[in-house]
Amino acid sequence: MRRFLSLFVLLPVAALAAEPDKKGYKVLAADRSTGKVAIINEKGEVEWEFANKHDVHDLHLLPNGNILTHTSHTTVVEITPKKEIAWKYEAKPKDGYKGKVEVHAFQRLDDGNTMVAESGNTRIVEVNPKGEIVKTVPLAVAKPDAHRDTRMVRKLANGHYLVCHEGEGAVKEYDADGKVVWEYKLDLNGRKRSGGHGPEGHGVEVYGAVRLESGNTLIAGGNNNRVLEVNPKGEVVWQIDQKDLPGITLAWVTTLQVLPNGNMVIGNCHATDKNPQLIEVTRDKKVVWTFKDFKNFGDNLASAQVLGVKGKVIR
Repeated sequence: MRRFLSLFVLLPVAALAAEPDKKGYKVLAADRSTGKVAIINEKGEVEWEFANKHDVHDLHLLPNGNILTHTSHTTVVEITPKKEIAWKYEAKPKDGYKGKVEVHAFQRLDDGNTMVAESGNTRIVEVNPKGEIVKTVPLAVAKPDAHRDTRMVRKLANGHYLVCHEGEGAVKEYDADGKVVWEYKLDLNGRKRSGGHGPEGHGVEVYGAVRLESGNTLIAGGNNNRVLEVNPKGEVVWQIDQKDLPGITLAWVTTLQVLPNGNMVIGNCHATDKNPQLIEVTRDKKVVWTFKDFKNFGDNLASAQVLGVKGKVIR
């Protein structure tokens, strides 16, 4: 039986945090610009780190205390606290395909298998502890691109898969056989498309999505510069736009973590050192905590997880 690692409690409040008595969180995060995956403690100190110069787009603290991440475009690894590789999967081109393969999302499943989304291969695979593919789910991609086919992907409680197609600006729900049963396409939200990875960049290149208990879908818009909640009919019922949070500008919105109290932790990547990299915000758009650490991480912190939260967290 897996057990959650008990050492994770809370982390320093950045300059924009609200209540004086508000504690922070320990944070697990990765950034290729500083070349590491690291856990930062409540004093802002590095509690654990693992050298990794790869651009990390997904990251998980597992119930057994190990960390699931990737160390190359094709390699998913499980790392122990002693920095040993406990498990590894190498994605390779599928039969009949000779192009590039990139992995941007993965998830340890309740049955012990690991879900891996393979861009280029346009598929999701489930891999057993021996590294064997035991299930394959095809993805519907109009213009396959190994770098842009997918970003965040999650298997849902109903056995379906929620897939963010960055290149299409779409979030799709697939059933167990690969049929698209729901889809939402992002729009420019009344603004013109503009290039760049910083706050000035604007498009529909979606990054993340999670399914809420209400049945709605919470979307991290990537360079759409916002978080939006969409109901099953495809209607936007709630959102945080680029300038909605006082003193904060959103750039690439990446990490999504819904806490038991309803607050959300969102990732703000490529936003420059003038903005926090992580933000906890309430449903009424009140900022209650931020994380801003440009000593241990840089402006490319795309994936992170706040630790020590009691209760069910959706991420």
